[in-house]
Amino acid sequence: MPDTAFSRLPLSPALLATLDQLGYAQMTPIQAASLPLALAGQDLIGEAQTGSGKTAAFALALLHRLDAALPRVQALVLCPTRELADQVTQEIRRLARAADNIKVLSLCGGSPIKPQIESLAFGAHIAVGTPGRLIDHLERGTLDLAALNTLVLDEADRMLDMGFLDDIKAIAKRAPPKRQTLLFSATFPEGAKDIAATFMREPATVKVAGSKEAAASRIEQIAFEVTEAQRLDAVPRLLRAYRPESTIAFCNTKQQCRDLEAVLAAQGFVALALHGDLEQRDRDQVLIQFANRSASVLVATDVAARGLDIANLACVINVDVSADVEQHVHRIGRTGRAGASGLALSLASLDEMGRVGRIEQLQGAPFQWQPLDGLQDAPGAPLLPAMDTLQILGGRKEKIRPGDILGALTGEAGFSATQIGKINVTDFHSYVAVERSIAREAVKRLSQGKLKGRKVKVRRLADLAD
Repeated sequence: MPDTAFSRLPLSPALLATLDQLGYAQMTPIQAASLPLALAGQDLIGEAQTGSGKTAAFALALLHRLDAALPRVQALVLCPTRELADQVTQEIRRLARAADNIKVLSLCGGSPIKPQIESLAFGAHIAVGTPGRLIDHLERGTLDLAALNTLVLDEADRMLDMGFLDDIKAIAKRAPPKRQTLLFSATFPEGAKDIAATFMREPATVKVAGSKEAAASRIEQIAFEVTEAQRLDAVPRLLRAYRPESTIAFCNTKQQCRDLEAVLAAQGFVALALHGDLEQRDRDQVLIQFANRSASVLVATDVAARGLDIANLACVINVDVSADVEQHVHRIGRTGRAGASGLALSLASLDEMGRVGRIEQLQGAPFQWQPLDGLQDAPGAPLLPAMDTLQILGGRKEKIRPGDILGALTGEAGFSATQIGKINVTDFHSYVAVERSIAREAVKRLSQGKLKGRKVKVRRLADLAD
């Protein structure tokens, strides 16, 4: 059995004594896997779920490198929300309490900036903050990163979801190139790969139980025989029976996409269609709404969905069986990611049984077959998406950043960061997902308040489609 005692690590006696006082005897899996590498100065990508002990993992690494006699910012931790930044700040302070006068500052939007500027002027060793406010300090010249030796990106996937990629890149460019970079994330999306390739030096990758490879993806495949007349009406029956939170329904033609979207809308589902006839602006809005959980179903052709990567997709429905066996595998592989279970439902007519046979042969396993008539509606209220999308007139051209929107909603508007989802800023418009229950009130409060010191027009994106 591996030795997971903190005492085997090359930490200072003061740090080890603090860990002992706090009751930290044995390392968690992410700590045991990442700390030896991080303490050795290696750039690191750690994939671990919330609550796995990753905060202590990077906190011990940055405290290990800290020079307490130098009152300059030597470590910077980026967090997606003020709430998480406050938690991280408190944890670092707890671990640093045995050291002499280690100063840890929280630099977040939603709080007055003047006291932060004054605190920075007196000197600090560690800064923890949200990307938008950190950019503000860098642009004002109140935050100096010349002495930085450790940059930490905490919950990187959440920061990317909230649209902070440009801010993260801007901050990383201001940091000294000879530094250690530690990136922690529950999943490893494309944006994180971009950051790793651009700003990290041969990073080691550590994955622990709960990450996408430690818990093998499980995709349950169920097939239903249908006639052509039954095909479209079968889709809402499947949705009512299985009640997936998010579904991509693949169609072989653009017309079938349009027809199915109409069938679903008529039965009360919040569905959007994605096909080749859409203008780029409409396509972008569809993808934004589905990715941020403002629509339950995306009806798409294979061509339109190419390159689409939606996190935590619960279900794939093959409205038609693909003629391309490899395409079928690609379709269903969009669910069951990050160690979660997935569901793939296929509708097949007698004419498509040859395609089914080729797919089963490739997979080395048969489908589970169930009768369509055996489906029963699951109990519960009509399934509605958890989020709603607000459109703000103004984007990058007006120098609006995700942090500005998050700050407006959690500051003057009075909402909690937990009620806010993904934020997307384009050249001329910004989009923010909010909990469905607060959407109309959020429109009202944002419209009555100010964003970056000026009034803005805000509306629900769903209202534009009605």
